[in-house]
Amino acid sequence: MVTGGAGYIGMHVTLELLRHKYKVVVVDNFSTTDESNYERVSDVYYPNVQLRRGDICDDKFMDIVFEDYKVSCVIHFAGYKSVGESVRQPLKYYRNNIVSTLTLLECMKEHKVHNIIFSSSASVYGTPESLPILETHACKPESPYGKSKYFIEEILKDVCVSEPKFTCVILRYFNPIGTDPSDILQENPKGIPENLMPYIVGVYRGKFSHLNVFGDDYDTKDGTGVRDYIHITDLALGHLSALHVFDETKDDNYHVYNYHVYNLGTGKGYSVLEVVQAVEKVGGKKIPLNLAAKRPGDVPVCYASATKAHKELRWKAKYDIETMCKHAL
Repeated sequence: MVTGGAGYIGMHVTLELLRHKYKVVVVDNFSTTDESNYERVSDVYYPNVQLRRGDICDDKFMDIVFEDYKVSCVIHFAGYKSVGESVRQPLKYYRNNIVSTLTLLECMKEHKVHNIIFSSSASVYGTPESLPILETHACKPESPYGKSKYFIEEILKDVCVSEPKFTCVILRYFNPIGTDPSDILQENPKGIPENLMPYIVGVYRGKFSHLNVFGDDYDTKDGTGVRDYIHITDLALGHLSALHVFDETKDDNYHVYNYHVYNLGTGKGYSVLEVVQAVEKVGGKKIPLNLAAKRPGDVPVCYASATKAHKELRWKAKYDIETMCKHAL
């Protein structure tokens, strides 16, 4: 089961699962995306991919879905994901992200589904204590979005302690960009994008007149925020690597083995202006910029150590920044 599976990240993970012969039920309410990507994937992979439209905050709906499918693992993406919007509307984020997860976990317990991969975020770290960021670093999220992810991680940890059979993998994403090289999928957020790359693509295609750069006086090489951008396909393949965790044998010390946290990133940081320059290079078109004030909740620099995922999951990001931008365009 892939919750939020029709969204940008969820659909890429669903596509890779199908390519690797898994059967997938996508659960989505289409509040932040449309059905076009799901329809394209379904045309190729049906009946191995099926859709249940609904809200995972609705326990009656979720109970029916679990009754209809024999679920071996849940990959949980469903949730709002904009740092800026979460600062403006914190209650929206806390209600949707946390209540949906609680409903999901209650249904999993009722139907004896014990494996979950949770879509978390580098935002749980807040301003890094040092770079690159390790999984052992303290979590000090600075936005309601980041806090909602951190609170859910803590809930999952408590469930793992209380339920010996329950196994959870937390994947802390850094900044996914690009699209699947096959062109079967497109990033198509509803409304005005809150994330950098879809907005740049919108400017490139003439949908928007310019890109707003939020903050140009950070303590970075060019004054703009630095992030660890990872190709969405690399990120999706990280989930397939994480599925192998559920094959491990548990013993009486289950609490050591049933809660796992991994960063998914490249280990390199790129500034906003460096991403813009990469798009201009591969796209052959200038991206007009407008310098704007910093956004509350944004941190200056954030990039990962992905050593743990490489060592334990045998996963490593492969794509470089120019290829990510090329595939995005």
